Amino acid sequence: MTTTKQLLVRAAARNNAEWCAVMSRSHGLAGEFGEEAWAAPVRTPLYYPDAVTLVPGAGPAALLARIDTTAPGASVKDGFADLDLTEAGFQVLFEAQWIHRPASAPATAPDLAWDVVGTPDTLRAWALAWDDGNGNADLFRPGLLDDPATFVLAGHSADGGVVAGAVASLSDQVVGISNVFALDGGPGVAWSVVLDAVRRLFPTLPVVGYEHGDDLAVAVRHGFEPVGPLRIWLHG
Repeated sequence: MTTTKQLLVRAAARNNAEWCAVMSRSHGLAGEFGEEAWAAPVRTPLYYPDAVTLVPGAGPAALLARIDTTAPGASVKDGFADLDLTEAGFQVLFEAQWIHRPASAPATAPDLAWDVVGTPDTLRAWALAWDDGNGNADLFRPGLLDDPATFVLAGHSADGGVVAGAVASLSDQVVGISNVFALDGGPGVAWSVVLDAVRRLFPTLPVVGYEHGDDLAVAVRHGFEPVGPLRIWLHG
């Protein structure tokens, strides 16, 4: 991995950890940043890890001592895919790639109007669209709207309904994108909207995130480059 890609992976991992911290705080849970990782001592919200490594070569023992491995569902986002947690009872849930896109206009113009969610009611509408009937819309709570670095992006149909979106997390050097969705047309439709929003909101900042499988291929078609691997470990 080149030095440039190493720096991009570190920036992406830090940005993602900051977003995990924001989501945890919105649920009343406090995590803590250390030199090697962000970690929360109690179980974090659904889909969110209990720890995210920030540098390569993090010490497994010290990392696991900061999270609760006794309750079901402990997970670690191994930001550099260089940990081996099998002896501690973890298994690999999935592997993915950090992605990076320089600051520039989207490859295709968005077909949908968009805005930044600003009220609890519109956040609820966004969360219901994101969830698409799976019963987890309560994951996104109104406290997210109070965080100055969090921007919930909503793409709207002609009748004003939320049909696409993502979360943009602002850091000093990058904008991180997560929770990309579109009710029709898949992530390709969403990326056109999201990248237009990011360009207008943060015109000088590159975009980072992570994807895997078919979603990674879609991101690459929209101008992203894979810059390094990550791994999600699940306990039990």
